[in-house]
Amino acid sequence: MEKEWLFGKTLGELAEVAASFGMPRFTATQIAAWIYRKGALSIDEMTNISLKNRRALEERYQVGRIPSAAVQQSADGTKKYLFPTLRDRFVESAYIPDGQRATLCVSSQSGCRMGCRFCMTARQGFAHNLTAGEILNQIRSIPESAQLTNVVYMGMGEPLDNADNVLRSLEILTADWGYAWSPTRITLSTVGVIPAMRTFLEKTKVHLAVSLHNPFAAERLEMMPVQNRYPIEEVVKELKKWDFSHQRRISFEYIMFRGINDSDRHVAALVRLLAGLKCRINLIRFHAIPDAPMQSPDETTLVRFRDALTRRGITTTIRASRGEDIQAACGLLSTREREKREAGSGQRPTGNAK
Repeated sequence: MEKEWLFGKTLGELAEVAASFGMPRFTATQIAAWIYRKGALSIDEMTNISLKNRRALEERYQVGRIPSAAVQQSADGTKKYLFPTLRDRFVESAYIPDGQRATLCVSSQSGCRMGCRFCMTARQGFAHNLTAGEILNQIRSIPESAQLTNVVYMGMGEPLDNADNVLRSLEILTADWGYAWSPTRITLSTVGVIPAMRTFLEKTKVHLAVSLHNPFAAERLEMMPVQNRYPIEEVVKELKKWDFSHQRRISFEYIMFRGINDSDRHVAALVRLLAGLKCRINLIRFHAIPDAPMQSPDETTLVRFRDALTRRGITTTIRASRGEDIQAACGLLSTREREKREAGSGQRPTGNAK
């Protein structure tokens, strides 16, 4: 049976491990230093822990970490990494270099249960949550790990549908005993899972991005079934209770669809919805996925939409498209890998969940 990972455990969880073997409490701090600061890949490397205690740990635990299974590179330098999970599935991470900035987009789930109509990951259906270790493994196990300036939880899955493991990974990323990253280097994206979003805002100082995509309830419901459970009006109402005037930033992601959400009435509705909230909107070109009828509007429409919002007092930007030649939008590479393996084993592919 696979041994449990130490990688991905918080300092408190490592203290519980040490206590279960009767080891001194400071052993947890030593283990954390080895696996997070020093990058140890084996328990045997932890030379300031006694040999007896190392052997005891090795009976039940391993450090953990999984190398990527494949990588695709775009002409613009973007890379998409494919990682196997501990449950024999696959997730993707997108590495995006941009001048002095290097961002990694990480996944938090294999598949997703949110069902957004425009998302390839949603077609997979939900498989399982990633552990904190599997989330951090994506950051630590790419060759560009040391060059990363930013991480966004914006890959496969809904991060706040896996809130416990995501919060553990954020604690490790930002704690002094972990990777000691500033929270301002991290952004979490959500469709608006209100109870978990509230906990996230209470427990972290990480930036928040909300997937909005349409300000009209009925139209958003057509695109995003989660609107039924967590209406965007209620999400925004909750956010208006919080202070975003200091270092923490709130933004809204708005994928543009030609003839669907790109009109003047959508501009007016966005202004009404977000009135009184210090925020920005990121406009995103839709990257086509197989068998999806939606298309991105032309550049003129994007610029007109951006300028109309900016004139009405909402800072709005158009996000540069990256990695289109490798289809960097999440879900495509992992879907193909799973279907390839299922075809090879004689199983019927099940990747078109509705």
